[in-house]
Amino acid sequence: MKKTTVLLLAGGLTAMSACKSSQTETPTVNTETTTEATATAETTLDYPDTKKVDHVDNYHGKQVADPYRWLETHTDEVDQWIKAQNEVTQEYLGDIDFRDNIKARLTEIWNYPKYGAPFKEGGKYYFYKNDGLQNQSVLYVQETLDSEPKVFFDPNKLSSDGTVALTAFSFSKDGKHVAVGTSSGGSDWNTYQVMDVATGKMLNDKLEWVKFSGPSWYKDGFFYSRYDAPTEGNKLANKNEFHKVYYHKIGTPQSQDKLVYEDKAHALRNFYGQTTDDERFLILNASEGASGANALYYKDLADPKSTIKPIVDNFESEYNVVDNFGDKLLVMTNKNAPRYRLVMIDPKKPQEANWKTIVPESDNVMQNVSTVGGRIIASYMKDATSQVVVYDQNGKQLNTVELPTLGTVSGFGGDQKDKETFFTFTSFTYPPTIYRYDVPNNKVSLFRKTEVNVDTDAFETKQVFYTSKDGTKVPMFIVHKKGLKLDGTNPTYLYAYGGFNISMTPSFSIANMLWLENGGVYAMPNLRGGGEYGEDWHKAGMTPNKQNVFDDFIGAAEYLINQKYTSSEKLAVAGGSNGGLLVGAFMTQRPELAKVALPAVGVMDMLRFHKFTIGWAWVPEYGSSDDAAQFENLYKFSPLHNIKEGVKYPATLVKTADHDDRVVPAHSFKFISELQAKGAPGNPYLIRVDVRAGHGAGKPTSLVIQEYADTYAFIYKNMGVNPYEGEAQNK
Repeated sequence: MKKTTVLLLAGGLTAMSACKSSQTETPTVNTETTTEATATAETTLDYPDTKKVDHVDNYHGKQVADPYRWLETHTDEVDQWIKAQNEVTQEYLGDIDFRDNIKARLTEIWNYPKYGAPFKEGGKYYFYKNDGLQNQSVLYVQETLDSEPKVFFDPNKLSSDGTVALTAFSFSKDGKHVAVGTSSGGSDWNTYQVMDVATGKMLNDKLEWVKFSGPSWYKDGFFYSRYDAPTEGNKLANKNEFHKVYYHKIGTPQSQDKLVYEDKAHALRNFYGQTTDDERFLILNASEGASGANALYYKDLADPKSTIKPIVDNFESEYNVVDNFGDKLLVMTNKNAPRYRLVMIDPKKPQEANWKTIVPESDNVMQNVSTVGGRIIASYMKDATSQVVVYDQNGKQLNTVELPTLGTVSGFGGDQKDKETFFTFTSFTYPPTIYRYDVPNNKVSLFRKTEVNVDTDAFETKQVFYTSKDGTKVPMFIVHKKGLKLDGTNPTYLYAYGGFNISMTPSFSIANMLWLENGGVYAMPNLRGGGEYGEDWHKAGMTPNKQNVFDDFIGAAEYLINQKYTSSEKLAVAGGSNGGLLVGAFMTQRPELAKVALPAVGVMDMLRFHKFTIGWAWVPEYGSSDDAAQFENLYKFSPLHNIKEGVKYPATLVKTADHDDRVVPAHSFKFISELQAKGAPGNPYLIRVDVRAGHGAGKPTSLVIQEYADTYAFIYKNMGVNPYEGEAQNK
């Protein structure tokens, strides 16, 4: 398919479909609870007064109070509340002596060059690079792989604070123009512009209110998707309805863009348009939610009289067009294949009886497919780790791609004519490393190795399988220092997601290195709801089975405690977005099981999530309170509605951002207000609200480092651990 670099679609709850100058001695964790830490943790904090309103909703005959409804609207009063909450949180964090040590060490080890895999456009090579502490990565260009790289586009120049991020970058087929997408403050709203490649200058083209899209070129313009401009209310919270596909011709105003497709009968459908590499077909993916299932339409652009016609017009399975071979489409689907297969479809005869299977379903989950150099390159998952298999265009297996160890691959982009492609390999203790793959000769060679200022050989990774509440075996990765003593005293960071068919696979995090080098344990289970074992695994964690996900997470915590990796007093649970819901459910169902809870940008109000922005798209995953049976299920686990009076909950640091228009911050605002009002004293219940930031994607490096420093300081403080005890303090 026509290549579009879409950079900011990660971060959870996909709208359409975890988180080093050398030291001669690594600091070790003091596992004894210090008097100072205990005293601080048991101090009752003076939280800001949060008013309550007399608001009650009737859900199918059940009266449900919503006293913090006023926090859903962006007003001056809410801004003052945010400021007051942040002041309490920052005062608490500022009193942690070793927070500055953590930030200094993070800044030190973060400062290393980070590269993206090269890709080819217009006969030139492009790649992203961050020198170390730049807020945003810079796009470079070079004539050959050996020539001197030059800066092609630097997003850091778009804002003084690094909060304007590059979201999409798509070259025209002739390589003369590039469509550039940017977002401000972490919002999902995008602005598209067009750059002249030869001069590097922006043309006058400016397209607003773009969301959940990618520019896809055809001739002298491109297709893209947008909503109508908001006419009233809060653009960061209003419900997104009636997604439309347009065609923009270079050099014309947006007002003249041609409407290509809309569906006036279905307000809550999203449409994503892509052109094939040869610009023969326009492919429209239509979705009714983020569960992954979609409908598929096409238009034969070679025929001026062609109209948009359906290939599959239901929403029962997933269909992803990989490429076209002439007038046929190569499609990856889980139709009658929960772990996916490749089929060839003639769009003029799209009935399933006419499909030709190219690569059948296997025991492993097919994740990604690309076509390069006349080959089909398919990435698979086996127990959440990558394998890569190469086929010819008829589906005959030719070879496998040799990988360094167990980990995760990404990349393999390119065109059918290319003879080379690049991929990135990573694992928990294996920094992202770029390899060149010689397609015709099936040869892998090291292209660029990442050097970090941490002894990654000091750590080990193991994969275990534990038993969840209903007897299901769930895999979990556990990473720690070699020679770790299983004595129940190790600070442990348990992170998971569990939803939306998203797979949690091994990847490198420089922030995790600080945790590990200080003697901590990092654990990541592959909960149901994810895609690690295909659609069956996903459905086992969707409505009405969402409780399975929480049980799996609880089971992971119990395993770590029972096996003496840690104890409840040394366990922190964390997750973001759908993972924030996970943590919220965990801490309200089993508050005694962990010492620290870190729900980030979480879906906390399960009765009203579908009322805001793109929240309606999550109904297939969660259910809706509009349905009586689904309401009962949601009400049982909704974190906001399950906080009990007088219960001592884990020390909680809720994290969100004022510009989050994926999971609106009102979820976190209402949750922390309820927790501060009802939770028993003894542990802090705090919220950290980033300003001019969104759901997480595109966040400047400086803000990311500060967030990790605050998070780790909060964890250590409440575990009674000072990782830098005895060292000179920076304060």
